[in-house]
Amino acid sequence: MKPVLYWFTAPLLGRVEIPAYFTLLAVGFGLAMWITYRESKRIQLDPERILDADLWMIVWGIIGARVLHVIADGHFMEYVNLCVNPKLVPAYDPPVKFCNLVAGQLTDPCGPDFLCDTVRHVCYPPEDCFAAFEVWRGGLAYYGGFICAVAFSMYFLRKHKMPLGRVSDLLAPTIAFGLFFGRMGCFLNGCCYGKETDSWIGVRFPKWGSAWHAQVEAKRISQGASSSLAVHPTQLYEAVACLAIAAFLYFVWRPRKRHDWDILAGFMLLYAIARSAIEVFRDDDRGVFLGGWLSTSQILSIPLAALAIYIFWRVRRPAAVPA
Repeated sequence: MKPVLYWFTAPLLGRVEIPAYFTLLAVGFGLAMWITYRESKRIQLDPERILDADLWMIVWGIIGARVLHVIADGHFMEYVNLCVNPKLVPAYDPPVKFCNLVAGQLTDPCGPDFLCDTVRHVCYPPEDCFAAFEVWRGGLAYYGGFICAVAFSMYFLRKHKMPLGRVSDLLAPTIAFGLFFGRMGCFLNGCCYGKETDSWIGVRFPKWGSAWHAQVEAKRISQGASSSLAVHPTQLYEAVACLAIAAFLYFVWRPRKRHDWDILAGFMLLYAIARSAIEVFRDDDRGVFLGGWLSTSQILSIPLAALAIYIFWRVRRPAAVPA
C-alpha cells in the first residue's frame, strides 16, 4: 500500500503529492488513447476524431464514476458532514490516537492535515465542501463512468456521423486495459479490499489504511495492531481479469471478428461475469442490497450482461426478406 507515490516541497505551494491511484489511472488513460489513435488508422477511421472522442469520454467517465461513488458506495454522509460538521467524520491515518490542546500551544497535535476535537480528544479532518469533487484522492465507481462515457460517445459519434459499431469495437479492449491500471492504483491506495482469508494469497494492509480502519471498527483487531488481518487482494484479482479480457479481445477476438459490435459485446459480457464473481470476495463499503446479497456492481452487471447477449443475437439475426 502506497497511496502517495512521491511528494516534494515546492515554493509557495508547500507539500505537493503525486497520488498513486490517479497517476496510474492517468497512465491507463494515456496508453488506451495511444492504442486507439494508432489502431484507428488501420481500420480507416479519422484518428483526430477518435482522439477527441477519447478525451471527452474520459471527462464524462470520471464525472459518472464519481457521481455513482458518492451516491452508492456508502460515503454520501461523509461528504455532507465534511462540509457541515467535519467532527462527525473519522480521520484516516492521523498522527496520534489521542490528542489534546493546552493553553498557549501553537501547533495542533494532529499535524497539518487534521484538527483536534478537544471534547473527544480525537483527530478529525478540516472542513472541505469540495471533497466530493476531489477525484485525485480516489473514489470512482467504474459502472457510473462506463454508463456516462457510453452515453456521451453515442451522442458524439452520431453527431459526427461515425460508425457506432466499428468505433465501439475499437474502444472496447482499451477500456479493459485502462481498468487494469485503475485497479493497480486501487491496490496501492488500499481501497476496494476483500474479505478476510487464511489462504496464502491474503494481503495485510498497513495501519491506518481502509482495511485496518474497517477491522478496528468491527472489533476484529485492536487499535494497537500494526496491520489489518489478511484479506483477499480483490484489486489484483480484477486487475488480472481486466488484463486477460483486454488481451483476449485484442489478440484473439478482434482478428476473428465477423460483425460490428462483437468486441464491445464480448467486453460487456466478460467484464460483467468477472466483476460479479470478484464482488463475492470484496468487503469494502460499496453499497449492498437485498440484505447484503448483492452489491451495486452486481446489480448493474445483470443488465450489462443481458444487453451484451442481446447485441450478439441482434447482429446475427437474419435480415428480413422483402415480400
